[in-house]
Amino acid sequence: MTLNKHISNLCRSAYFELRKIATIRHTLSVQTTNTLVCSLFLSKLDYCNSLLSGCLLYLLHKLQKVQNSAARLILKARKYDHVTPLRRTLHWLPIQARIEYKLSTLCFHFFSASSPAYFSELLTVYTPARQLRSSSDSRTLVIPHTKSKAYGQRTFAFCASTQWNSLPSHIRHSQSVQSFKRALKTHLFQKHNS
Repeated sequence: MTLNKHISNLCRSAYFELRKIATIRHTLSVQTTNTLVCSLFLSKLDYCNSLLSGCLLYLLHKLQKVQNSAARLILKARKYDHVTPLRRTLHWLPIQARIEYKLSTLCFHFFSASSPAYFSELLTVYTPARQLRSSSDSRTLVIPHTKSKAYGQRTFAFCASTQWNSLPSHIRHSQSVQSFKRALKTHLFQKHNS
């Protein structure tokens, strides 16, 4: 199955679930609807979403439209209401930010040695040839050289390394998973909602 077909099937099933929830929405509270949508819909979007990192933008836009519809359903917004304030109210990251969140979390687990063994084959820690005063950052990944933008820059190794290296140093050097996730989510909210 191609990603295009997978995303089309995912969107179709998500819209089906949202239509079923919409029929009983008038009897549910906002919190109950949010829980229902998160369990039936967002869990499907987040499952293996790091594979979508090199996905074409029009495919990600399809998923974003589904997430926007879910936010409107939960908060009883109209069809043409701007969705950014709704996502902010629900504390949801946009689809692209959710993918960045997952990639960054996987890279953090790589550095904390709690990742699977095959990650060491995909990701490589950058070690400079000689010690420089400015190179005190030991948590940097090597970005693999690619010849093809269409395929090489869509690989997990390229996307994960690029995303990890783009994070501020204080986030990459977090001491625990909880503090890392908290700082990362705040950073992504500021990046994508400004």
